[in-house]
Amino acid sequence: MENNTTFKPSLKLMDATMLVAGSMIGSGIFIVSADITRNVGSAGWLMFVWLITGFMTLTAALSYGELSAMFPRAGGQYVYLKEGYRPIVGFLYGWSFFTVIQTATIAAVGVAFAKFTAYLVPQVSETRVIFDAGFVTVSPAQLLSIVVIVFLTWINMHGVKSGKIVQTVFTIAKLLSLLGLIVFGLFALKTSVWDKNWQNPWDMHRLNADGSVAQYTTIAALGAIASAMVGSIFSSDSWNNVTFIAGEIKNPKRNIGLSLALGTLIVTIIYLLINVMYTGVLSLHEIAAADRDRVGVEASRHIFGSAGTVIIALLIMVSTFGCNNGLIMSGARVYYSMAKDGLFFKSVGTLNKNSVPGIGLWLQCVFACLWSLSGKYGDLLDMISFVVVIFYVLTIIGIFILRKKQPNAERPYKAFGYPVLPIIYIIMGLAFCILLIKYKPAYTYPGLIITLTGIPVYYLIGGKKQIADQ
Repeated sequence: MENNTTFKPSLKLMDATMLVAGSMIGSGIFIVSADITRNVGSAGWLMFVWLITGFMTLTAALSYGELSAMFPRAGGQYVYLKEGYRPIVGFLYGWSFFTVIQTATIAAVGVAFAKFTAYLVPQVSETRVIFDAGFVTVSPAQLLSIVVIVFLTWINMHGVKSGKIVQTVFTIAKLLSLLGLIVFGLFALKTSVWDKNWQNPWDMHRLNADGSVAQYTTIAALGAIASAMVGSIFSSDSWNNVTFIAGEIKNPKRNIGLSLALGTLIVTIIYLLINVMYTGVLSLHEIAAADRDRVGVEASRHIFGSAGTVIIALLIMVSTFGCNNGLIMSGARVYYSMAKDGLFFKSVGTLNKNSVPGIGLWLQCVFACLWSLSGKYGDLLDMISFVVVIFYVLTIIGIFILRKKQPNAERPYKAFGYPVLPIIYIIMGLAFCILLIKYKPAYTYPGLIITLTGIPVYYLIGGKKQIADQ
C-alpha cells in the first residue's frame, strides 16, 4: 500500500470552526443540568455554573490561540506541553488521552447515540441483555455504539475531506436544530414556571430528586459548585480537538486560533440559551428529577407534546453522531505525533495513501470499542475531569514559560487579555481541582492514578533516548 509522508491542508476556517463546535456538543447539554440543579438548587446558580464554565472555556480557547500559532502542527496540546515543559509531561497527557480521555469519550458518545436510537427502535435498548459472561454484559446499545465507531473510523480512513463533510453537515444540522429547540421553547415558556424558578435565584441548597432540600455552609457551597461543574466541563470539553489536526488546516497560524474563539463562543451562547429555556418550561424539581437525568427529553415533551420524545431523540442522534466524528477524526493525530517522537508504536507514526494516520485511527477504534463493551466509561469520564482541567492549567502556564524560554519565537497571534485572563483561568482551574480533592475525592484519585501509571510506561518506551532529551 502506498503511504504519504505529509498531511494535506484541506480544512478551511469554516471546517475548523465546525470541528470545534461539533466536538463540544454531544449529549451532555441534554442531561447534566439535572445533576447541576440538584447540586445548586436554584435557577441563578444553574446559570452561573454554565456561565463560569463558558468563561473558562472561552478564556482557555483564546489562550490556546497563541500556542497554536507558534506550533501549527499535528498533536496540539501534546506538542504544547512537550515544548513548554519536558517530553514526559507531553507523554503523560497523551497517555491519559489515549487510555481514557479520548477513547472513553468516544465510547460514551457512541452509547449515548444508541440509547436515544432506542426511543425510535426499542430493539436496541440498553436495558436488553444479549450476552452475559458474568464479568461483562452486552446490550444492543453497546453493539450499535461499536458499529457507529467502526463506521466513522472507516469514513475517516478515506481522508480528511471525507471526515470534513460529515463533520460540517452534522454540526450545521445540530446547531440549527438546537436553535429551533430554543426558539420553540421560548414560545412555549410558562410564565408561572418562570416566575417560580426565578423568585429566589440565588438561594443555593441541595435539591434532591424527591423534592427535599438541604442547606449548605459557605464552604460546602463552594464544593457544590465544583461538583456541579464536573458535568458542565464535560459537556464543554473537546473544544481543543482542532489543535490536534493543525497539520491539515489551511493557514493554521490564523485559522486555528480564530476557529477556537468562534466555535467556543457559539457553543457557550447556545448552552446558556438552552438552560434559560429549561427554566422557562420545567420547574426546578422537574429538572432535578428528570428520568435518568434526561432534561432535554422532559423539556421537549412540554414543548412538542407526545412528539417531543421523537424530536429530541433525532436531535441527540444527530448531535452525538457528529460529535463522535470530530473526536475520531482528531484523536489519532495525537498518537501520530507521539509515535514520531518515539513515544508510541512506530507504525502509528505513518500516514496511509489518503494522508491520514490509518493505524492510529484503527487502534483508537479498538480501544473505544473495548470501553463500549466495558460499560465503565461513564464513571471514568467523571473521574477524569480533574485531570483534564489540570492539563489545561499546565498548558496555559506553558504560555508564560514559553514567553521566557523562547522570547524571540514567532507569535502571529498572542493570547487575548494576557496576562490577566490566563492568570484568572489558572486560578479558577486550580480552585476547581482543589475543591474536588476536598469534596469529591472519588472524582480525583482514579484519574491521577491513570495518569501516573504513564510514568513507568514513558521510561519503558522512551528508554535512555528520552532521558537524555530531558
